[in-house]
Amino acid sequence: MGKLVILDGHSLMNRAFYAIPPLTTAEGLHTNAIFGFINMLFKIREDIKPDYIVTTFDRKAPTFRHEEYQDYKAGRKRMPDELHEQFEPLKDILSKMAINIFEIDGFEADDLIGTLAVKAESEGIEVYIVTGDRDALQLASDNIKVLLTKKGVSEREVYDRNRMIEDYGVTPTQFIDVKGLMGDASDNIPGVPGIGEKTAYKLIKEYGSIEGVLDNLDKLKGKIKENLESHCEDAIFSKKLATIITNVPIDIDLDDIKSQEAYDVKALRELFFKYQFKSLINKLPEEENQGQKPAVEVVIEKISTLVDFEKLTENVDTELFIVHEISGKEKFSLMKLEKLYIHNSKSYEIEVQKLFEENEEKSKEYLKKLFENTSEKIIHNAKNLFTVLSKLDIDINNFVFDTEIAAYLIESSDKEYTLKTLFETYLHETYQDISQEISNLSNLYQRLKEKIKELQMEDLLYKIELPLVKVLADMEKVGFKVDREQLDQLREKFINEITVSQKEIYEMAGEEFNISSPKQLGKILFEKLDLPVIKKTKTGYSTNAEVLEKLKDKHPIIDKITYYRQLTKLNSTYVEGLIHVIDQDGRIHSSFNQTVTTTGRLSSTEPNLQNIPIKYEMGRAIRKVFVPNDEESLILSADYSQIELRVLAHMADDENMKTAYLEHIDIHTKTASEVFNLPLDQVTKEKRSAAKAVNFGIVYGISDFALSEDLKISKKEAKQYIDTYFSRYPKVKEYISSTIAKAEKELYVNTIFNRRRFIPEITSSNKIVKALGDRLAMNAPIQGSAADIIKLAMVNVSKRLKEEKLKSSLILQVHDEIILNVYKDELETVKELVKKEMESVIDFSVPLEVDINTGTTWYDAK
Repeated sequence: MGKLVILDGHSLMNRAFYAIPPLTTAEGLHTNAIFGFINMLFKIREDIKPDYIVTTFDRKAPTFRHEEYQDYKAGRKRMPDELHEQFEPLKDILSKMAINIFEIDGFEADDLIGTLAVKAESEGIEVYIVTGDRDALQLASDNIKVLLTKKGVSEREVYDRNRMIEDYGVTPTQFIDVKGLMGDASDNIPGVPGIGEKTAYKLIKEYGSIEGVLDNLDKLKGKIKENLESHCEDAIFSKKLATIITNVPIDIDLDDIKSQEAYDVKALRELFFKYQFKSLINKLPEEENQGQKPAVEVVIEKISTLVDFEKLTENVDTELFIVHEISGKEKFSLMKLEKLYIHNSKSYEIEVQKLFEENEEKSKEYLKKLFENTSEKIIHNAKNLFTVLSKLDIDINNFVFDTEIAAYLIESSDKEYTLKTLFETYLHETYQDISQEISNLSNLYQRLKEKIKELQMEDLLYKIELPLVKVLADMEKVGFKVDREQLDQLREKFINEITVSQKEIYEMAGEEFNISSPKQLGKILFEKLDLPVIKKTKTGYSTNAEVLEKLKDKHPIIDKITYYRQLTKLNSTYVEGLIHVIDQDGRIHSSFNQTVTTTGRLSSTEPNLQNIPIKYEMGRAIRKVFVPNDEESLILSADYSQIELRVLAHMADDENMKTAYLEHIDIHTKTASEVFNLPLDQVTKEKRSAAKAVNFGIVYGISDFALSEDLKISKKEAKQYIDTYFSRYPKVKEYISSTIAKAEKELYVNTIFNRRRFIPEITSSNKIVKALGDRLAMNAPIQGSAADIIKLAMVNVSKRLKEEKLKSSLILQVHDEIILNVYKDELETVKELVKKEMESVIDFSVPLEVDINTGTTWYDAK
């Protein structure tokens, strides 16, 4: 006996859509329902091993039920656009899986399911109907099993005739009568008023059918009898509407729908890559997966002797493809360069450690010759290689492309940019080892290069991001010196301050407890001190930062707890934490990453020096331990003034806003003057502060509610501030509206330098998600443009320092600020150079202004 699986397309897609969190491709296509459906399909195939699989779908055209009953399914909620757009791509995938699709005007999918099931059963085939719709239970029999999905599509209950009788006490056919009596709100089937599910089952169990109930009305009494008498025709009609048709006129030969032989694995792989279903690729048939491997086995020649290495360096083509594996925190130990792969005319693995053991000086000489020759270098993750080689005073000459950075620019929201991922994404190839990856790196390079050109990102890549690689490597090499003695003293201060803070909290609470325990803290705040409960969790009271913010005016203990939390976090992360990452040279060598943030900003790790909280003096004090390289140096801070607001003025081309900058009027004072209708000289400190919140809030798409919370004013006042702001800066409002409209159409936004950020949230039917998309569309071009400007400034400053043969160097970048270690005898030259390069980095309609400060610590330079 063969097996047929019938999938209820609309029902399963609907279940998957609501069960699986939103997923989107880089182009903004929603894919969560497709992903859930296909995952379920693979599981069904694995569990049941069917001989045949078909899928049925509803059509938009009215069915015979609509013609007989105009209100059939009336009032049903419209399908979300995010789900609707997934049906055609799903059907395309199903066709490649050789799964026949059945949909006919005038009939519902249920009728096609019933017809196919009954026909298959008559031919001795075992049938499995997979659906989330209980209506299908009426089709259950000894050889027709209904797999009813529960909890999305991951769990299923199997019903045949016996299971129906056991669970419901009625036969599958009688299930139709039950529905006829009770009706169905989702389908707008009327049923009989006053008869619910419990009564309907009781009547059908006793009298067998609706007809049987109506034949025995004399045995009933009360309201039930009265309603049945008045609505007997409704009951019969409802039964008719609820009955699945099993004789739809379709001509089908089951032998024509065998699913396995016509399975188009190549096309499926393309589609899975297109929709970014990487986890599903491995579920394709094994014998076909083997076809992914190259016909010719790639052999890597190992270079483990200096003789072979010297020969290699003398025979390098115009293009050199480089892949490396570096491990360990000790960035500057070449012994951590575990693997170095080169693809020239052939592929090579250079066994660096063996070469160094043979002769360190000769190994350095040949490495230098290899990396400093004139061949174009295409590298995956070049910065780490630059950093490691720089310790040996080896540069990488003619570095022209980084596959990791190019892929990041193309899609900045991806979680990783490993070679394996890039081959799958751009070449639709899955390689199992480095020999295949290194030999095909040239193909990946060409594809990424074409894509960068297609997206008009060539200036962004070649003028900003690639030159920045060397700048960051130099910054990592130099590092930031730490005064260990001062750090130890600061550690003592933190411990003392934490102890004092702890005692103050205990005194206010009237007892000692674990302040870091949300459970114990919750009992103190909400039971002992009787503060209003803001939020509860499964384990008790919530005491997160948001809750404490809402309680801060209720009791002085709240500010103390917030301060205590800041202290303990600062101490563990930036005091104790820094102690463990000071290198042997007394400096901290943070890692700077170009491929992490979706905004284009740099990130800093191991440790993160960009996020030292400076709200409290104890946080700012951490900057005191960062000092110049030696007594002949100073720390110089060069900070862009209000760069994001200047970018907004330029991009919006708002004359009123531009005037403030062109005439060097403080923008926050000017905004306060505009919003509060005051002369400039009458703007108070408080009004300027409120205007500052409005200015920066507009950049981040702040709502009137959020502004009212920030300024502690009414929502009405906040709205008035925002409305007045837009009336004074009309081009800003116009810019925001046009940017959102463009994002809704194209699903992405661009910076001045054409950095692209995809925003799939912008088309969501969910109001909260849509609002997030709007805010991202407003802010991404501004924040991203500011990030691009700062990166280009770093490139230009570094270039000029080298051209002028200055010893001073960049050591850190934080938000809108560049930090340098400057030698005292170069100070005036460097100050002038840095200011000029940063302020002239781009031709702008408003001036860019840079504030420069110096000091003997990072703290003093602010």
